[in-house]
Amino acid sequence: MLVYRGQPGDTYEIALLSFGLNPDTALIFCRGRSVPQDEEIAEEEAGIFLASSRG
Repeated sequence: MLVYRGQPGDTYEIALLSFGLNPDTALIFCRGRSVPQDEEIAEEEAGIFLASSRG
């Protein structure tokens, strides 16, 4: 489990980058809905799914 402790107004993209994750390869879900990376963090928990391409 990753815990992000940021500043008010931070986005999911900022949080992903702080963990060393490429936002272009991540899908973020909150309460069963996909949220954009540039959305301000408003939930206590989010699911992050990493996608990778082979080729």
